[in-house]
Amino acid sequence: MPGTRELQPLLEDNTLRALRERTGRSMSEYSLKERDFGSFFEVPFAQYGPNSPYVSPFRSDLQKMLDGSLNPVFDDPDAISYFTVTKGGTPVGRITAHIHRRSNERYDERRGCFGFFDCADDLNAGRLLLNAAAEWLLRRGCDHMVGNFNLTAMQEMGVVVGGHEHAPFVGHHYNPSWIPGLLEDSGFEAYFPMTTWRLGLDGFDPEQLVGPKQRELISSAEFTIEPIVRRRFRVAMEATWSLLNDSFEQNPLFVPLTEAEFKYQADQMLVVFDPRVSCLAKVGGEPVGVVVCLPDVNPLLRATRSRLQLSTPWHYMRFLRSRARASLIFGGVRRDHQDRGVAGITLRHAITGMQRAGYRELGVSWVSDSNGPSLRQMEKLGAEPRHRLNLFRKEL
Repeated sequence: MPGTRELQPLLEDNTLRALRERTGRSMSEYSLKERDFGSFFEVPFAQYGPNSPYVSPFRSDLQKMLDGSLNPVFDDPDAISYFTVTKGGTPVGRITAHIHRRSNERYDERRGCFGFFDCADDLNAGRLLLNAAAEWLLRRGCDHMVGNFNLTAMQEMGVVVGGHEHAPFVGHHYNPSWIPGLLEDSGFEAYFPMTTWRLGLDGFDPEQLVGPKQRELISSAEFTIEPIVRRRFRVAMEATWSLLNDSFEQNPLFVPLTEAEFKYQADQMLVVFDPRVSCLAKVGGEPVGVVVCLPDVNPLLRATRSRLQLSTPWHYMRFLRSRARASLIFGGVRRDHQDRGVAGITLRHAITGMQRAGYRELGVSWVSDSNGPSLRQMEKLGAEPRHRLNLFRKEL
């Protein structure tokens, strides 16, 4: 089988030829590029405009995510590639194609994934990208293709199908309103519906999270709750890694994180970590529950255009003085302590810290329509639905 670089002309010829045959149009304006990071990064800036709610990951972070030898989600450098379509020399669309082998082994599948599907409202460009990703995955033995999955263990996922007027929190996926149509017109079907949430903190009473179970646990001499402070951040993250894997074990689509995967993301958190909004609960000195929230860095990313510039330190200091939104990155309770009040206590501690620090909004990442307990918790909190999302799939 040809290597990645040798495969590029074949992919480009096949996808352009197939699209030309289907549409009866000349495709001479379009060019398909593989592993061209510069054009890949520029797509949303070139096509979505400065008023779009879309916020790009930081340039160097995105480049690291796309490198199979640096991103520990992949156990093989050749488990990922990415494509850009240009039209008249301007980047108009992008997509990743990747294989999460540990997920396929866990669920006995031959699934290929796509991610970062960003594109102008241009069906020809969209089909070029989706066909390129499909061919790349098919040649590696995949029999179906699913996305968006955006390349991290605790990843952004899905395609936004409603609520496009709302700005995303960090860790929430966003795309313009025409992206679902490009997928449907290319033969993809929607499934696995999800919703992201927003909780307004002004006037919210954290004490409503404390009932009889929580009070009983708090009164126990064995129970303690503590903030996750910077000097003990990595120790706390080791406990969090174990808690996360245990508490999410039964969740659909979940694949236990390796230590390297978790450390990869935890190290990125430390740059903007605020100890006032995260905590660890213990019983008898053993960690049983955790809530990790981060300041919403999207305003900082937007101000810097997701690049390291001379003005970035000034924007960073300005961001530190004006943090008003936080995002719940993850929360979990060890399975043998679930339904004992731990979740309510940790969330109360985190929200109380947010209110004292001046945060006014909390974003909660996707909750699937099949997750009844979490949906009831959102309703009990009075959280507002923000974005509706689906995964999209297609047989290859």
